[in-house]
Amino acid sequence: MSAPGLQERSVAVRVPATSANLGPGFDTLGLALSVYDDLVVTASAEPGLTIEVEGEGAAEVARDESNLVYRAMAYAFEAVGRPVPGLTLRGHNRIPHGRGLGSSGAAVVAGILAVKGLLEGDVEIGPETLLRLATELEGHPDNVAPALFGGLTIAWMQDAVPQHKKLLVHRGVSPLVFVPEFTMSTSVARSLQPLHVPREDAVFNLSRSALLIAALTQSPELLLAATEDKLHQNYRAQAMPETDRLVRALRERGFAAVVSGAGPSVLVLADGPGRRLEASAVAAEVTDTPWDAHMLAVDFKGGTVKEHAGGTA
Repeated sequence: MSAPGLQERSVAVRVPATSANLGPGFDTLGLALSVYDDLVVTASAEPGLTIEVEGEGAAEVARDESNLVYRAMAYAFEAVGRPVPGLTLRGHNRIPHGRGLGSSGAAVVAGILAVKGLLEGDVEIGPETLLRLATELEGHPDNVAPALFGGLTIAWMQDAVPQHKKLLVHRGVSPLVFVPEFTMSTSVARSLQPLHVPREDAVFNLSRSALLIAALTQSPELLLAATEDKLHQNYRAQAMPETDRLVRALRERGFAAVVSGAGPSVLVLADGPGRRLEASAVAAEVTDTPWDAHMLAVDFKGGTVKEHAGGTA
């Protein structure tokens, strides 16, 4: 299909927020959450790029070809051998930026899914290709896998090819996310981790990661023990002391609290809806830092794309 064949075709894309690592599952486990970025993309035979954004991070989002959604789209078009048409992107962002909730991964996934929708009937872009392209752009599959497929995902590399397994989360698991006003750079967070860790710490995390799968899918009462970590959170604590203070306070009160992704948001995996209210009360009591509490659900669908008849995101 040439660019003229895409004239005025529009698709609507919705992508969930994600929380990676979940404590011990560093660069492996991810969870899709019920906060969404929406995007409407219209392709045209006329060259050019128009980007309109509202919502979270709108003031900082690029409106030119450096825009991450556009870059993902251009990458996907090139990967399947199709030219980039004229494009109009209208986004409504709800995923906080720079807070460890997968905003950059969501942008990448949104762009690739938009191309999938625009090329439907010409090029079939299957799940494996979606994950590969998203991982090549994002660098790690643990955020993009749940954004694409929803639920709890285990992600790994097999012969340099990203793989994933989606699991259904026990209905008793009730996510709560505390989002602060300050941000955290993923690259800075990663730079604080050592290249080598003690063997005992590695074994500790292996056991907790295995236990976490059981806790999230079968036995939520095990979540506190299952979310213990010795590989990354302690090393990053110096860069976000408020986050570390809140995580420790919540865990001391029996809540399965972890750093969400690279931070600074805090994810609580409560073992029932009522426990989230208790956790919110603890957060208000133990810290002077303002934390915006979001009582969420696990998203089970992942990213979606469909034909769009008109209007905005």
